[in-house]
Amino acid sequence: MESLIYAGLVVISLVLSVQAGHVLYLMLYTWDQPETEQPARAPDEFVEPYLSFTAIVPARHEEAVIAATIERIVRSNYPSSLLQVLVVCSADDTGTIQEAADKIDELRAEGYYNAELVIFDDQPINKPHGLNHALRYAEGDVVTIFDAEDEMHPDILNVVNTVMCTEDVNVVQAGVQLMNYNSNWYSTFNVLEYFFWFKSRLHHHARYGSTPLGGNTCFFSRELLLSVNGWDENNLTEDAEIGLRISALGERIRVVYDDRYVTKEETPPTLGSFIRQRTRWNQGFMQTLRKGVWRQMPTRHQRFLACYTLAFPYVQAIVGLYTPAALIMMVALHAPVGVALFSLLPVLLLIAHLVTAIVGLREFTEAHGLTYSSGTVIKMILTWLPYQMVLAYAAVRAVRRQLAGQGNWEKTTHLGAHRAIPEGKAVSGGA
Repeated sequence: MESLIYAGLVVISLVLSVQAGHVLYLMLYTWDQPETEQPARAPDEFVEPYLSFTAIVPARHEEAVIAATIERIVRSNYPSSLLQVLVVCSADDTGTIQEAADKIDELRAEGYYNAELVIFDDQPINKPHGLNHALRYAEGDVVTIFDAEDEMHPDILNVVNTVMCTEDVNVVQAGVQLMNYNSNWYSTFNVLEYFFWFKSRLHHHARYGSTPLGGNTCFFSRELLLSVNGWDENNLTEDAEIGLRISALGERIRVVYDDRYVTKEETPPTLGSFIRQRTRWNQGFMQTLRKGVWRQMPTRHQRFLACYTLAFPYVQAIVGLYTPAALIMMVALHAPVGVALFSLLPVLLLIAHLVTAIVGLREFTEAHGLTYSSGTVIKMILTWLPYQMVLAYAAVRAVRRQLAGQGNWEKTTHLGAHRAIPEGKAVSGGA
């Protein structure tokens, strides 16, 4: 029996080590291969505005943030004649509707007539259904999504117009960045997840044609969106699902990440809200994996990358269940030296992840003119393992919900914490 336990420890350690090593490779992808970073940046010069845009803003219970978002989009540095803004709400959300209507009336009084409310009164009440409903009213050549709390850069439409016109692509994913890295103990790690995802990992996905898109600041040719029948209304990560569905068609997705032009967002304000958000993302990946869109991809590498990404929540859930057992075995078992050393490999790679995150924090703060402090680094060291346990718990929770058939949308609260952070210097950090 002991031999079987030791063999199991070695196998699990090997699997976790390979997985952790691959994640580390993806985190460092653009730094390790600098030739991929420069082409991913935004163009330094813009072409004349040519494409028309429809910006859809799905909102539910967003009274605190919706007005500022509408104003920022409408006043962006792009001709208002080429920009349509659709704020989509469920009919029962009277508070958000009133705030949005008041802001739209205020803008119209100043001569901006390109924003309007789109209201639906049918089911399901979730983001993909709202997007599909608003798509019926979209008139622009390009459809994009901004979430209700987004601080989009005023020149992002110029960036995308230039990329789409000069590179002949139908889908562009621009950068999104959480900003309030010092709001609470978990926010630093959450911010850095976005930083490494959009600045590095997503470029690997795009290079190999297997790209799960983000939930906002993604731009689609309207004709392409209509041809794929919009978003999957039963999926909790409709953004990742439509990205993989479009990838399976052989459509190239252009990822643009430039610190100067990121869309700024906030971390969830409470730990419970963060866990619910992460649970939803995990469960959406599980739904997409089961749906099997990844099987339609033409190459084995594309299928592997998509399957690996979508199955990752299961790995986190296994880690969450395995960790207590591992702690018990550390005390109860006296493993041979070789087995003990081998079981340390995942721990060493976790330490490498932490060191990479600390270095990433310095680059993130430099890029946005924020403060890098030793206190934050100490906090990261002390809370690294608790954060991993929170992620594992959210994954286990997602598995439980999936097995129980619970697919309701758990709403994330937005308070606008990122808007309290002063505008930093627009400097692109070096590796």
